[in-house]
Amino acid sequence: MKTNHSFEGSARSTVLGFLVVLIIGLGLGLYLGQRSKGFKLSDLEKRFFPSEQPTEQVPPPPPQAPAPLPPLPQGTGEYEKAVIAAAARAMPAVVNVSFQRTVQVPMSPFLMDPFFRRFFGPGMPENPQKRREGGIGSGVIVSPDGYILTNNHVVTGADKVKVLLADQRQFDARIIGTDPKTDVALIKIEAADLPTLPFGDSDRIEIGQSVLAIGNPLGLNQTVTLGIISAKGRARVGIADYEDFIQTDAAINPGNSGGALVDLRGELVGINTAIASRSGGNEGVGFAIPSNMAKMVMEALLQQGKVVRGFLGVSLQDLTPALARSFGLPDARGALVADVVPGDPADQAGIKAGDVIVEMDGKPLEDMMHFRNQIAMTAPGTKVNLKIFRQGEHQDKTVTVGEMKEKEAAGAGPGPGSESEAPLGLRGQTLTPDLAQQLNLDPELRGVLITSVQPGSRGEEAGLAEGDVIQSVNHKPVENVSDLRQAYAEAKGGPILLVINRQGNNLFVAIPQE
Repeated sequence: MKTNHSFEGSARSTVLGFLVVLIIGLGLGLYLGQRSKGFKLSDLEKRFFPSEQPTEQVPPPPPQAPAPLPPLPQGTGEYEKAVIAAAARAMPAVVNVSFQRTVQVPMSPFLMDPFFRRFFGPGMPENPQKRREGGIGSGVIVSPDGYILTNNHVVTGADKVKVLLADQRQFDARIIGTDPKTDVALIKIEAADLPTLPFGDSDRIEIGQSVLAIGNPLGLNQTVTLGIISAKGRARVGIADYEDFIQTDAAINPGNSGGALVDLRGELVGINTAIASRSGGNEGVGFAIPSNMAKMVMEALLQQGKVVRGFLGVSLQDLTPALARSFGLPDARGALVADVVPGDPADQAGIKAGDVIVEMDGKPLEDMMHFRNQIAMTAPGTKVNLKIFRQGEHQDKTVTVGEMKEKEAAGAGPGPGSESEAPLGLRGQTLTPDLAQQLNLDPELRGVLITSVQPGSRGEEAGLAEGDVIQSVNHKPVENVSDLRQAYAEAKGGPILLVINRQGNNLFVAIPQE
């Protein structure tokens, strides 16, 4: 029995051993088959086959295009779908921009007082102290290889700039270039295959059109707000030298600067820049740099390292309704040429002081700032067609745009000398060569120097001020106070058109009828 039992046990062992070998063989064959088909090691396999683990950290896969929109609730309208789709398209390309800069802390005047220095001893600081400060803004990825548009005021003076992407990857950024005159900056991170936001045509947007503001207000990343375009061509806001802002009521708060203003096609139409606010927070009045202007600045910074602007060599002023009537124009649209620099492009094209420029390349001009911005954005060497209004007739002029050079304006102020009474509530004196030299004015300048303006007079209401030099009245030259009196008498209380020189620049001033 023992023998038989031993035989049976041996048989069972043989069968079990065969099954174990078969199972191991099948498992190994399955594993090798999977490996040959490109399957990766599972966590369990990595534990038993450590040599198969990668020796280098594999970088994360490049961001993909936004996934299809999830199923929306029944009854979602077409407008809501458009808003959701635009946000989904734009959000991956809007980033958080953080910066650090070193600032100098001014010393208290008390620290410089000898008494306090003796009282507190030699431990008091000798020089102004420095401190580090930081802040946040937003940016828009405009190329797959990492170029990002933002605001100049976000990165100006920064020692270190970091960018946080929508997928939470973080990069150090370097500043490619800045343009304080438009408050645009271009920075870059070292990355590839990034999501981008395509440029829209900001010239084609309309008041009332829906837009999204996307950015990082108050550090809250990837915030989207909805509003409309409230106005276009906003200037004289006091933010930059060249202003042509899009105004929107989409909520913009601190931290949104440099972020995207997007239309419902998911295209970039503006770079959010500032707000008008009494409280410091959103009050429904935000401003964005038009995408066409931002794109022009970006291309200039990339190609030339700076922004080269066009210029004509003219002094311009806005038309007021009174000036428009004086020139015989039906409305106050256009730019009035107050002065022309001899030898500059406008002079070479035959443009004269007193001309009113009403069109540029067939497009009507709204005002002086509109024309100034258009010329500044035109590349030097470009020929532009201007329609002007001169002495009751329209004329066409072709001007070759020159390159703007930085210039300093010379100032002038009133000086000593005998005074005589002058009309319009003014007191003035004849501008002699000696007096012009004392005031640092052009010695060839002739006219009547205004030395005081009576409060509430017609002269004050028209904007005349001390130091202005009246050069002509109703197109007749004025060289002394007698000429001014005679011209005033000839006007017989009717409207008066003056040409004055203010701080070296000629201006037209219209004084309405009494």
